[in-house]
Amino acid sequence: MEPIKHLQAGVLDVAYFESGPADGPPVFLMHGFPYDIHAYAEVAPILAAAGCRVIVPSLRGFGATRFLSDATPRSGEQAALGADLLALMDALGIPRAVLAGYDWGGRAACVVAALWPERCAGLVSFNSYNIQHIAGGMEPDTPQNEHRLWYQYYFHSERGRAGLAKDRRAFTRLLWRLWSPTWTFDDASFDRSAAAFDNPDFVDVVIQSYRHRFGLVAGDPAYAGIERRLAAQPAISVPTLTFDGADDGVRPPASAAAHAHRFTGPRSHRVVPGVGHNMPQEVPRVFADAVLELASPLRS
Repeated sequence: MEPIKHLQAGVLDVAYFESGPADGPPVFLMHGFPYDIHAYAEVAPILAAAGCRVIVPSLRGFGATRFLSDATPRSGEQAALGADLLALMDALGIPRAVLAGYDWGGRAACVVAALWPERCAGLVSFNSYNIQHIAGGMEPDTPQNEHRLWYQYYFHSERGRAGLAKDRRAFTRLLWRLWSPTWTFDDASFDRSAAAFDNPDFVDVVIQSYRHRFGLVAGDPAYAGIERRLAAQPAISVPTLTFDGADDGVRPPASAAAHAHRFTGPRSHRVVPGVGHNMPQEVPRVFADAVLELASPLRS
């Protein structure tokens, strides 16, 4: 996905890919961990061809995105991800857009949709309501679901930090395979994304994220106000399409009723057969069609 543009937004110099007409309905496509903007390599052209202005940023700690100051905490907390997305929208002069994503990127989109609904024309969220309930982070889940989260507990230790730093490519490739067991990806596809993990802040941001969500470390004080608002588990009122992958190795698919009380606006939930955790790269047409369903009203 070339060429990559750069823009100062908030505390970051954000690297992002942009395509489609400048006056088209704006769409932000937000990648997850451990993935990168190439998760949308096939989605973006579909949306651009349909007339959307498509923006795909590298999250903090990924790709060519960099912190502007060495003094800024390398936080991966949910409030920071949401604030980054909002700052990028402001820097680009985009008052309102369709926000779509999964994993960390889906969380950023959910944060903006919940706290600043006037900025979100529609939300596509994989794994449904993706705002963390940090106060309940230490409550155990079922043994089967706890087993799926082994990597998070590993990151709680300094051994885990050292393990990720020692061989980030082998580690992330393992997660790709475990999280999308029915998706056959080739070496070239993985290597294309894995280059994003060479970011000098990658390990610090990842480790802080997986410790903060369990309440094990403090967040960046700059985002304390946002975290307080997220602690209330705010409802999402914008038009929303949510998805789960039937073969997701991180989170088993949930029924629409499981998170219904978190959505006060129109919402449809779908479970996609044969899909793991990386929905836009595994079934790009399905993901693109969902975005277009929400972007269509913006054209009128």
